[in-house]
Amino acid sequence: MIPFNVPPYIGQEDGYVLEAIHNHKICGDGAFTKRCHAALESMTGSPKALLTTSGTSALELAAILSEVGAGDEVIMPSFTFSSTANAFVLRGATIVFVDVEPETMNMDVRCMREAITERTKVIVPVHYAGVCCDMDAIEEIARERNLFVVEDAAQAVDSTWKGRAAGTMSDVGCYSFHETKNFSMGEGGAALINNAGLIERAEVLREKGTDRSRFFRGQVDKYTWVDLGSSILPSELNAAYLLPQLENHQMVTQNRMARWLQYDEQFAELKAAGIIETPYIPDDCTHNAHMYYIKCTDIAERTALTDFLRQRGVLAVFHYIPLHSALAGSRFSRFHGEDRYTTRESERLLRLPLYYGLTQEDCQTVIDTVRAFYQ
Repeated sequence: MIPFNVPPYIGQEDGYVLEAIHNHKICGDGAFTKRCHAALESMTGSPKALLTTSGTSALELAAILSEVGAGDEVIMPSFTFSSTANAFVLRGATIVFVDVEPETMNMDVRCMREAITERTKVIVPVHYAGVCCDMDAIEEIARERNLFVVEDAAQAVDSTWKGRAAGTMSDVGCYSFHETKNFSMGEGGAALINNAGLIERAEVLREKGTDRSRFFRGQVDKYTWVDLGSSILPSELNAAYLLPQLENHQMVTQNRMARWLQYDEQFAELKAAGIIETPYIPDDCTHNAHMYYIKCTDIAERTALTDFLRQRGVLAVFHYIPLHSALAGSRFSRFHGEDRYTTRESERLLRLPLYYGLTQEDCQTVIDTVRAFYQ
């Protein structure tokens, strides 16, 4: 079986984890966490990176920082993971879903603009498959309407928009380091605090509502409870596993990109014949090869192709069920405008195996098996 995903492992993780153990410091915010923070800040240019226990907890931290609450509305695409919505639902907000662009599966900025009301407080662009949204347009609208922006960049670590790192073109950007992501610590994430005025409060919220970070910097003589908060610090063991991947992020991305390009070049004939569609990358975006997907004619064809691949030892999977069609979606959200593309395109999309270390031979087997189905 060629799996859909294998968690990244570059070979230096063992030594770092063992070092963390022998340092007798395995709870959060030790030396490895600090080195991860420095690596992320160097990679992205963000003024402050903070590791979290998950991409979900990074989004929840961002939601608190946005000061969203009951009566407020938060605009985002329906084609995303439940965590994107839950973070703001937990603060009492109403989610307003809008349609996606069929080319990128990212939020349609025109639909987003039309959905803004006097109750809108936050915009949440989701960089699907590591391909950035049109952040120029989103930033312009946010400035015009004084809206808080949270980037869900869970899939976009090492992607850029016009040379700017995904996750840095907002008040807060959120990364995921789940085992399915390009860089992984098993379970984990990070919040990039790009609004300097939010950094101190973000540290407090992440440290159980205390000013512990200020204490360790010598800014106060004792630390105490000063705000609401939670414990969202990952352990040093997780940080130690992640660090070598961040230190070698270009190698990881190049390895994945080689297989992404192999898919794209060899599916060009099927695409030209109108049999499948393949990912579209805008000129202003440099993506991170997070995902390679094809779009079938419809859900019936996708189901048949998925079964055909599985029977021949290839595991391919579909992605999100649009949130507005889910049970919780009817309780906590509304869809603004027409669902022209979200449902239709989500039912056509099939993700193919792509991970660090996928061999050229296995990638070719996947390609040949897809071709065999269509022949």
